[in-house]
Amino acid sequence: MFVIAISLGFFKTIVMGDYGVMKDMIDSLSSSAKVGFELSLYLTGAMCLWLGIMRIGENGGAISKLTKAVAPLFSKLFPEIPKNHPAIGSMMMNFSANMLGLDNAATPLGLKAMKELQELNPEKDRASNSQIMFLVLNTSGLTIIPISIFALRSGADSPTEIFLPILISTFIASLAGLIFVAIRQRINLLNGTIISYIGILSLLIGLMLYYVIKNPSQGEAVSVVVGGGIMFGIILSFILMAIRKKVNVYESFIEGAKGGFNVAIGIIPYLIAMLCAIALFRASGALEGILEGVRWLVLAAGLTVTEWVDALPVAFMKPLSGSGARGAYVEVMTNFGVGSLQERIAATMQGSTETTFYVLAVYFGSVGIKKTRYAATAGLFADFVGIVAAIVVSYIFFG
Repeated sequence: MFVIAISLGFFKTIVMGDYGVMKDMIDSLSSSAKVGFELSLYLTGAMCLWLGIMRIGENGGAISKLTKAVAPLFSKLFPEIPKNHPAIGSMMMNFSANMLGLDNAATPLGLKAMKELQELNPEKDRASNSQIMFLVLNTSGLTIIPISIFALRSGADSPTEIFLPILISTFIASLAGLIFVAIRQRINLLNGTIISYIGILSLLIGLMLYYVIKNPSQGEAVSVVVGGGIMFGIILSFILMAIRKKVNVYESFIEGAKGGFNVAIGIIPYLIAMLCAIALFRASGALEGILEGVRWLVLAAGLTVTEWVDALPVAFMKPLSGSGARGAYVEVMTNFGVGSLQERIAATMQGSTETTFYVLAVYFGSVGIKKTRYAATAGLFADFVGIVAAIVVSYIFFG
């Protein structure tokens, strides 16, 4: 990304006489480095909070019970992890936070899970099979309740109208990521245990969708109540179980929260490197050039349906930066209006995939993994499937 952006910057300056592009690129580097540090500081508070809550759950025995509940499934998907290992509970909590659209809660829980998986990793600088499976399932971003997108669409006639398209798209992306990694790791997905767990999850999603379809005016209320209710229910159960076991809840929270600061400090270099590369790529005009190239190819192929091309900046930015994708989505919303087909496609894209490179940089960086193997390829494959699904599903619903 640096090489492409800088080369394009020199070309524009020397050949095209665009003397402002260099200034824009320099400014983008400075601002993105500042943003990276500020994000790390903000992340510190979130990590201290959720790592503290996780420690309460551990000391109170709640995490061990959660671990036993998902152990049959995880034993098939993560055969390298010993039975009832703490990483299973941390991963489950991370997946649950992602499903509820609680990004700030998911990150510290995911970092804790990655640290615990690293303890089992025999090659400390090389990603293990379990770490890759966890990362890909994380980056495929199964989202049941996209609260943040509902908030961004608050000016729409029906902010929750993209609920079902996002759910379908993100479910397809998660299955694609799971299948890709399972093939590479030779995991049998036709196992009865795996099929039963996926079937139960599909049934729960279907029941919730049925209720929302039958009661469309209550979609937003259902999202807020279910998402917040599940998360606060987890916190309350952690505290009550800790009290029952006569655990000092406050001291447990402080003990867990202390680790949040150290993790946040370790993330800073990796986060700044990734954000600077993204900012430079955008400021040089490379992203805009890719978009115009795609539009030309679509028209050259004789396709008359091109609204999805206008939403592609979200697709390009989402694997790189969540905030960048959010900014691209807001730009689409501003240019075409809330409720337009372009905006609806962009909103579905925003909710159907995760920030793959950000997650890889932060999660692997936090434990010193340098050899990521096929993690990026698998994550990007899931992203691609999710984006294609988002486009197709959006046209089915809104086209």
